[in-house]
Amino acid sequence: MLRIDRRSFLASGLAAAAVWRPLGSARAESFKSDPFVLSVASGSPRTNSVVLWTRLILENASTAVSADPFAPAPQSVADPIDVEWMVAEDEAFSKPVQSGLFRAAPEFAHSVHVEVRGLQPGRWYFYRFRSGNAESPVGRTRTAPESTDAFRFAFASCQQYEQGFYSAYGDMAEKDLDLVVHLGDYIYERSYGAELVRKHGTGVPSMLYEYRDRYALYKSDPQLQAAHAAFPWLAVWDDHEVINNYANDRAPDAPASTAFLARRRAAYQAWFEHMPVHPGLANGFDALRIYDHYHFGNLLGLTLLDTRQYRSPQLQGAAVGDRPERTMLGPAQEEWLGRALAGSQAKWNVIAQQTLLSERDTKAGPETAYNLDGWDGYRAARGRLLDAVQSPAVRNPLIIGGDLHAFYAADVKRDFADEKAAPIATEFVGGSITSDAPSEKSLATALAENPHLKFASDKHGYAIMRLNDRSTEVDFVGIADRKQQNSPATVFQSFAVADGAAGVNRL
Repeated sequence: MLRIDRRSFLASGLAAAAVWRPLGSARAESFKSDPFVLSVASGSPRTNSVVLWTRLILENASTAVSADPFAPAPQSVADPIDVEWMVAEDEAFSKPVQSGLFRAAPEFAHSVHVEVRGLQPGRWYFYRFRSGNAESPVGRTRTAPESTDAFRFAFASCQQYEQGFYSAYGDMAEKDLDLVVHLGDYIYERSYGAELVRKHGTGVPSMLYEYRDRYALYKSDPQLQAAHAAFPWLAVWDDHEVINNYANDRAPDAPASTAFLARRRAAYQAWFEHMPVHPGLANGFDALRIYDHYHFGNLLGLTLLDTRQYRSPQLQGAAVGDRPERTMLGPAQEEWLGRALAGSQAKWNVIAQQTLLSERDTKAGPETAYNLDGWDGYRAARGRLLDAVQSPAVRNPLIIGGDLHAFYAADVKRDFADEKAAPIATEFVGGSITSDAPSEKSLATALAENPHLKFASDKHGYAIMRLNDRSTEVDFVGIADRKQQNSPATVFQSFAVADGAAGVNRL
């Protein structure tokens, strides 16, 4: 596997052009400070294409002085900015593949989303951007393979900026991976917790510029930047990208639906502007479809779900109040998921969603209690998803999730009350990157009350999934101390799932 020099993307700054194909239509812009301080990223890998991302920060931009009397008038930060991009086979860019010009528009915060097509499948590429006298760090990306006998990806979630440092991403950036999947809560809209190690510096966002500022703060972290620049990412959102525990057009802290939908629209636009997602998503932010399906040869089918935008309102009281018509995914996404799974030719089928799919009774003893913001509050919808998963056409279903700030491994059953029932799928939930974890007592209760939950941990970190023709292995990677910068990371528990035999096996 190609290894990128980490210094080349950790150290950004103003630089002279190295190997660039001149693009005469590009407006020369002179920046007094580095516009590429948010670094670079890539995502949406297909067999012949990938999306490249960056965002220009233009607070000190000014047009270069020109002796040409016909030169365009000076630009302001409200004007579009021309950005050159280049893709090459090598980090030195001595073997260029493609280059082009993207006009970064102020209405999208001068973000850049370039879909580069015509690439070779299963290939590593290097990329970078330039605008005027400024040059971005170098990023590395990979297209999806047409065929493969092995694949490795990390999955992560829940990275409250104030509650810890991003040591987990620093460790992830050095791993031998093909992809990163982010399962939501990329930013947090609110401050909470004790012993905060850094500050948001502003209040709870509700306007577009406020969400933009929050993303810019999070993406300024060099270890998060390193993980973005090292691999392509796939990303979905959860609730904190908008507001805690929202459901469709409602939120506990925002009762007026009209005002909340305006806020949600702003949050969705800011998410788009800062994620390496397809430029076509910019067509509308009132309803932004993020669920999708990716395949990596015939080895892996990876389905991304949206469990926030279409769900029914959260139940009040007990889970027994659930009704058949209530939904977590919405009818259109449910129907699409059934078709996507039934049409998959992959040996392993990963469903990437935001939280724990398996039932989790959180109360010790004969009485029960459930998290109604999760799948336990949407039992009928969970049953429909499990029906789709249980189809004979779906080989080796694996569920991954986040949200709970804890690691879990579980046997997924069609009827969780039947302890003798064989599992129909296997589930792994990654711990949070930094967000406060539940108590050891609550995790012990969850294990005691739910026999299908085979493992739980309150460590912070992320997970790595390794797939081949015979088995899938999952490593839970824990950080020694999220409150310390550059804290070491270790694999503290590993699991295996055999081809054709659902269920958790601890290694």
